[in-house]
Amino acid sequence: QVQLVESGGGLVQPGGSLRLSCAASGSRISIYTMDWYRQAPGNQRELVASSTSGGSTNYADSVKGRFTISRDNAKNTVYLQMNSLKPEDTAVYYCNAHKAVTGGLFDYWGQGTQVTVSS
Repeated sequence: QVQLVESGGGLVQPGGSLRLSCAASGSRISIYTMDWYRQAPGNQRELVASSTSGGSTNYADSVKGRFTISRDNAKNTVYLQMNSLKPEDTAVYYCNAHKAVTGGLFDYWGQGTQVTVSS
């Protein structure tokens, strides 16, 4: 079992920055792929950024060049640095940890943190 707790959301003006944190407990994140998703009202949840246990990262086209995912395995925490924020980035952001195992998938979610980009 992995428990995930997001923090760092809030209200920010367009062009501003926020850093989200996802603190994990119960297991080491070093063996998991760690993702950030977001869901805006009326929209499906979408993958924003991904960090594999091997060190690879991937981003949605809409956030490339503006968002950076990183992990501190020693602190068991993953981060999402968000710069040049736009109103369309407004959403609830969720942290996800997952790992394929024989016969199934370990898949864990945090409770989400609200990010609102507005002037």
